Amino acid sequence: MTSEPLVPLLDAARGAGLSTVSLDLSGVSDKRGFMDRCARALDLPDWFGHNWDALADCLSDLPRVPSTPGLLLVVSGWQAYAEAAPQEWIVAQEVFTDAVAYARERSTGLEIILAFGPAAATERGGA
Repeated sequence: MTSEPLVPLLDAARGAGLSTVSLDLSGVSDKRGFMDRCARALDLPDWFGHNWDALADCLSDLPRVPSTPGLLLVVSGWQAYAEAAPQEWIVAQEVFTDAVAYARERSTGLEIILAFGPAAATERGGA
């Protein structure tokens, strides 16, 4: 079930043809857990090295779902990770920010939202 405040946003994103993916970080307290969740949620390739550079590379080259203009990544449950590993969380935010800027420069359609509140149920795919 989708978190109530995110319903209009996710509906609008899907209505615009974007794929949506949820990255639920609930229970994550370290970099390893963060990277594992990213790999699963984003279905990252086998070569993903579970490090910041590899995550940046993957985010800049995410496979597009055919016939969609891009991807909306909704990150939820991140607050405990940010508190447990503040320096890592700063790096994660920098990687996210750089990936979105890169996607905007190339019109490849990646947007990332940090959700406050419970995890958002999203699905990969178009509307």
